[in-house]
Amino acid sequence: MIRSELCIYRLADGHVESVLTTPRLIEAPNWAPDGGSLLVNGHGRLFRVDLENPDLANIDTDFAERLNNDHGISLDGRTIVISDSSRTEGSCIYTLPATGGTPLRITANTPSWWHGWSPDGKSLTYVGRRDGVFDIYTIPASGGEERRLTRGGGHHDGPDYTPDGEWIWFNSDVGGSMQLWRIRPDGTGRERMTDDERVNWFPHPSPDGRHVLYLSYPPGTEGHPRDLDVELRLMPAGGGAARSLIALFGGQGSVNVPCWAPEGNRFAFVRYRPAA
Repeated sequence: MIRSELCIYRLADGHVESVLTTPRLIEAPNWAPDGGSLLVNGHGRLFRVDLENPDLANIDTDFAERLNNDHGISLDGRTIVISDSSRTEGSCIYTLPATGGTPLRITANTPSWWHGWSPDGKSLTYVGRRDGVFDIYTIPASGGEERRLTRGGGHHDGPDYTPDGEWIWFNSDVGGSMQLWRIRPDGTGRERMTDDERVNWFPHPSPDGRHVLYLSYPPGTEGHPRDLDVELRLMPAGGGAARSLIALFGGQGSVNVPCWAPEGNRFAFVRYRPAA
């Protein structure tokens, strides 16, 4: 019984390549900067998938055995960031060598879920729940004091940097249903970027600066559940009309974190089949 299918979408012609199928539940592909492999998580662990010989190769994360689907790779390919709850009551952000090793704790406050790495490698952006409120934060990649970017109620989630570092895109339900927004890394210039009847999550600016990919749920969807008929949509990076690239059975786990290929003409995603 196939549960998860790891796929690559080619922007030029819409071709979908099936990379790996597995009865396991895997989630959230990241593309390595050298273009040769993908990271995915599954059942609390982290795996590397070599695109020349696709298989789930376990990455040593030491004590961290309760990873969620918020992980990624630094642009220089030397460091992995994970979100894990093995030693904390809620999700905590750590970094470790890309080859595996003992995680270094980055966020003092929990729960925190990583979502983006600044282009200069100096900062991480993430969602944190503090006093029951979900907001967007940044923190030095080596750890330190967190900086809160969003305020004013509502649920803010899924932040990701543009390749020039000038904006952080995110999703928020302030003013109604979940839509896409962007904000400057200093917390100024907040701007709504989508305004439609659908429920939009996890915006990912492309490495070439031209597009933003995101996950779009049917109207009225609550939260970001898995196992629904959803769409992956693409819009211009400066704003404007979006187009649907592909309809799939997915949602949570499909594109939670940055998933573009380094050259910006492909992206990875996971689609699912109903569990037996």
